[in-house]
Amino acid sequence: MIKFSQFFNSSIGKKLIMSMTGLFLCLFLIVHLGGNLTLFSGDEGYNFNIYAHFMTHFLPVEIISWGLYISILIHAFYALILTVKNNQARPVKYAVAPKTPVKWASLNMGLLGSIIFLFLIIHMSNFWARYKFMDGTYREYRKELLTGKLTSAVYEPVSPEFEYAVTTENNVEIVRVKDLYEIVAHSFSLWWYSLLYLVAMVAVSYHLYHGFQSAFRTVGLVHKRYTPIIQSTGIWFFAVIMPLAFASMPIVFYIKSLL
Repeated sequence: MIKFSQFFNSSIGKKLIMSMTGLFLCLFLIVHLGGNLTLFSGDEGYNFNIYAHFMTHFLPVEIISWGLYISILIHAFYALILTVKNNQARPVKYAVAPKTPVKWASLNMGLLGSIIFLFLIIHMSNFWARYKFMDGTYREYRKELLTGKLTSAVYEPVSPEFEYAVTTENNVEIVRVKDLYEIVAHSFSLWWYSLLYLVAMVAVSYHLYHGFQSAFRTVGLVHKRYTPIIQSTGIWFFAVIMPLAFASMPIVFYIKSLL
């Protein structure tokens, strides 16, 4: 019997790890997109800033987040190993260039993954690290509970340890929270950062175009009834709709910065 460690060091084991971590990252993208779409709420960042605070301070979510970071590193590590081995096994490139997107994506998963990994480093250092570990601006939102009218203003914390507060005064809900919305708006007002984000979304689209379907094949979920559904989901939802939804954020905010 093959030992557990030997199995996961085998080519099949590495591909299985890639598939499982990849599917987990796909689930994260759905949650991440749902939260990021609150950027379009038209409330000066009220819902988005509350969402950002919840995602970075609620313990169960933080535990899952660390699992996410580990999954990204594992996924990238095994992707590098498999890419190197595949290149060693095929030292001579194909004479004819692939004519279909799925074939091109399959042959360039290493390149696509490298672009995405580099983007993640820049993206997390610019948003997550700045929000979590650096001083930033704070915002105070006042929401009238009877009418729903919302106003906002810059807030200066009295204590350097301040992070978040919710109070109610005379039927007015007062929320004071760190302002990640302002960081996002400023970042997407920079043409080079918006362009980087769009290039990364193109890479994500191609990566998921092949990777989502491949992950299900690797774990053995292949059936004439379910495979077409998996393929359609991978193509239309993960490779088209989600990247376009993410790409809409820098486009909208950059255009707003020009007006």
